Amino acid sequence: MASAAQTATPDAGMVGLFDTVATNFKKTKLGDERWFILVTACMVAGPDPEAASQLYQHLCSQPQYSTSEARQALVRRLREALLKAVSIVGVCKPLEAILAINAVERPEDKDYSSTREGWQCDDANLDRGMDWYRKIYARNASDTIGLFDAHKDFAWISKHITYGLYLSDRQVLDDLDTELVVFGAIMAQNLPTETWWHIRGTRRIGVSKEDTQTLWETIHTIMGHWGIKLHKVPTVDEVEPDV
Repeated sequence: MASAAQTATPDAGMVGLFDTVATNFKKTKLGDERWFILVTACMVAGPDPEAASQLYQHLCSQPQYSTSEARQALVRRLREALLKAVSIVGVCKPLEAILAINAVERPEDKDYSSTREGWQCDDANLDRGMDWYRKIYARNASDTIGLFDAHKDFAWISKHITYGLYLSDRQVLDDLDTELVVFGAIMAQNLPTETWWHIRGTRRIGVSKEDTQTLWETIHTIMGHWGIKLHKVPTVDEVEPDV
């Protein structure tokens, strides 16, 4: 028998937010099944990571997730988004989010697979990480990593861990999904410099200016749900000449 938590429905305010974000994505060329990746990233950067359970339950009510197999595939995507978000927001909020999802999953929907077992901080990991890093930073790659010349541990973490362990892994999420996590989680924290980098990075992996603008507006909408104003971040128009 399902628990009360498993049968509870998301509150109307959250459902309204989810529907707004999904509608925004339908206006873009980003695809209909990516909107919840952005929501997940913003949630764990914000004040209510436990709301991930409401997102999961809302998604499970959709026809495309009517089977246990589909729900397992869904949770793998949510889990990987949360795992990648660890590199942006720290471990605690993503842990709260995955535990909240875990509490409302049906037993038959549990997915026991693992993606990082056996990972090594080796040359192959560094090569994968730096390949993705160069796609995002392009001509700015050397100058950006050079900002940490006097703080080399941060350069090492960026290359081997942030990009190597987390962001370059493509077993579950693709390039665009990954940048949705990074862009969303950074901008949701009202961080001006890194938001600039990842508006630019989003454009550099092929997202149009118009669709990037929609993402920017959608992040404002998501964080506005919790009363958070992103007053420090640059606009898409401000970043465009640097693309």
